[in-house]
Amino acid sequence: MSHKPTDNAPSPRGTLSLQTIAMPKDANANGDIFGGWLVSQMDLAAGVSARKQARGRVATVAIDAMVFLQPVKIGDIIGCYTEIHSIGRSSMRILVEVWETNDLDGHQSKLTEGIFTFVAIDDEGRTRPVPRD
Repeated sequence: MSHKPTDNAPSPRGTLSLQTIAMPKDANANGDIFGGWLVSQMDLAAGVSARKQARGRVATVAIDAMVFLQPVKIGDIIGCYTEIHSIGRSSMRILVEVWETNDLDGHQSKLTEGIFTFVAIDDEGRTRPVPRD
């Protein structure tokens, strides 16, 4: 299933799963934050959501349809919002939206989104069923 990013959403979808500040060590010489840093924050946020749903250990297996809408700058406060799109026997597809919040006026701007697929795994690393709530 393909997911096309939408850049006209008025506010974040889902639950705030991670919030952080972009720091100088995560930027290039122009002050733009590396895309890989942002992807890692999204993976952490999706992991929080997946772990809660799976009630235990999970692993990332895929990242789909990621598009950067605008750059992240040093000092930006970013929030990663997650929403579970689907649950299979052992897998979960999780939408992650990243929004920047202006700390002066509270205005939010969407930076990117992507779909992350996780699987629930047991202590030996084998897939296991995802509990249904």
